[in-house]
Amino acid sequence: MKFNKPKWVILLAFTVSLAFNQEGYAQSKAALSETFVELPDPTDDVKSDWSKVPSGLQTSFVTIDRRFAKSLSPDIDKQNRVKIEGWKGEKLSAQILLWSGTDISDVQVKVSDLVSKSKAKIASSATDARFVRYVMTDEFGPGCGHRKPEDFAASLSPDMLDNLKSFDIPSKTSRPVWLSVKIPSDAQAGLYTGTVTVTAKGQQPQQLALDLEVIDQTLPPSSEWSYHLDQWQHPSAVARVEGVEMWSDAHFEALKPVMQMLADAGQKVITTTLNKDPWNVQTYDPYADMITWTKNSDGSWTYDYAVFDRWVQFMMDLGVNDMINCYSIIPWNNEIHYTDASNNELINVVTKPGTAIFEELWTPFLKDFVKHLKSKGWLEKTNIAMDEREREQMDAAFALLNKVAPEIGISYADNQKTYQRFPDSEDISISVGHPFSKDDIIDRKNRGLNSTFYICCSDGFPNQFTFSEPAESTYLGWYALATGFDGMLRWAYNSWVENPLQDSRFRTWPAGDTYIVYPKGRSSIRYERMLEGIQDFEKAQIILKALKDKNDQKSLDAFQSAIHKMGANQRFDGWNEELNNAKTLMNEISKSL
Repeated sequence: MKFNKPKWVILLAFTVSLAFNQEGYAQSKAALSETFVELPDPTDDVKSDWSKVPSGLQTSFVTIDRRFAKSLSPDIDKQNRVKIEGWKGEKLSAQILLWSGTDISDVQVKVSDLVSKSKAKIASSATDARFVRYVMTDEFGPGCGHRKPEDFAASLSPDMLDNLKSFDIPSKTSRPVWLSVKIPSDAQAGLYTGTVTVTAKGQQPQQLALDLEVIDQTLPPSSEWSYHLDQWQHPSAVARVEGVEMWSDAHFEALKPVMQMLADAGQKVITTTLNKDPWNVQTYDPYADMITWTKNSDGSWTYDYAVFDRWVQFMMDLGVNDMINCYSIIPWNNEIHYTDASNNELINVVTKPGTAIFEELWTPFLKDFVKHLKSKGWLEKTNIAMDEREREQMDAAFALLNKVAPEIGISYADNQKTYQRFPDSEDISISVGHPFSKDDIIDRKNRGLNSTFYICCSDGFPNQFTFSEPAESTYLGWYALATGFDGMLRWAYNSWVENPLQDSRFRTWPAGDTYIVYPKGRSSIRYERMLEGIQDFEKAQIILKALKDKNDQKSLDAFQSAIHKMGANQRFDGWNEELNNAKTLMNEISKSL
């Protein structure tokens, strides 16, 4: 539709190419170094008394539920043996702590094959031992809002799992090592034993015993999991830290190890954008355009979907193919932009829902977008997505979508009970701290509609900040079980800060709120414990069905009672113990099925 340029049009004094480089300014920055030195410890832990630590490298198994300070002399009972248990197909974790009062160089940790009494073997290739790196973190404080680093207590938090094969341990410091065991789906049930060997230059090798009980149950592959994981992806951040051109072949190659980890956790949703950055650059890197809009000289419109199509297909090829959520018809600043072909300028427009220009600009796009999605075979899995917009704007957006594109789905993050006014929305996510009706969630499930909860900067518990207790990430899966939600949404999977390898703090929000994995496909304690909770969710579904089929009411009542305790969205005394008790009960019940 052709229209004249009224006051709401702002002509930007840039060429099209310059404007799009501005949207993706990260391309001009150098890539982050693959090796780095951790920031100095800012706490009084550096004054810790290490005089009682015996000479040489110290080793011990420790709980995975605790983060161990870098400069604090450990006060623990040494353990040289640990037992873990799980199903076939499940990934399990253990943690070793290394510490020394003197400099130790070239530390290496290797896990042997795991062998049962019947000589069945789980190869060492199914295990991994990764040094945990310390990143700077802060504290929850008031939660959301702009923050100055000097106003919040800073500390080093062990979180990133590095890919280094050896590591030097400076004097008077600790170094956690994260052990992972991926039980093969065809493993024989039984008790396996292996050896974890720790070596270092000038030190006698030390050996610790790892026992693994494989329960005779099988966890399906992540592609078959029912848990609805929705972590928003951020391709621009990968381009910046890798120093590659946005949307280039090199960019997509760099995206693979990062996004494959997300697919391996059972991610269901592809995060896409419809126009300019939907969140008005709330992240360190602006979201680069995936669809470019052009107003032709005759007033008609052309939409270039090349990047959108490549990104969606890329994610589908990795195994993320349930939903395509497109942000947003209501950007945080209500702005969109397009190229005016008549003068080759980029035009920025304020399009507030409910106004004439909102309908005038979005109508032709939505109609064309529906046609494009049909041609790709993607329409049925695509949703127009919105994030925490106020009632008046949501109502106007719904009205337009129902009028011009009723075939397309709708998804939104909701903290205003929008889902009660629009009960047929395909995909909703309710703030973990916001009241909701469990009956409404059950009703939506019965009608085949998806309902998740989401966590963000306002939620002190449960959450996945870099200072959060590790088990909170596992608790998230159990919270979904207890409340009836289908899964969870988190606003950022990899919206990396300026230097995510060293400092997880950001200009707004508590540290770690913007990402849970690290560049080059590096995992984190938060990711591994989140995966644990998702696996528990899947195991619980299988167990609950089996107990009902067996009519084992006693076990069913006990298990449901344990799950019910995980339905709190506020920290409570003993929550971690209750979580571990529920996990133990789940495995014990599964042995009897």
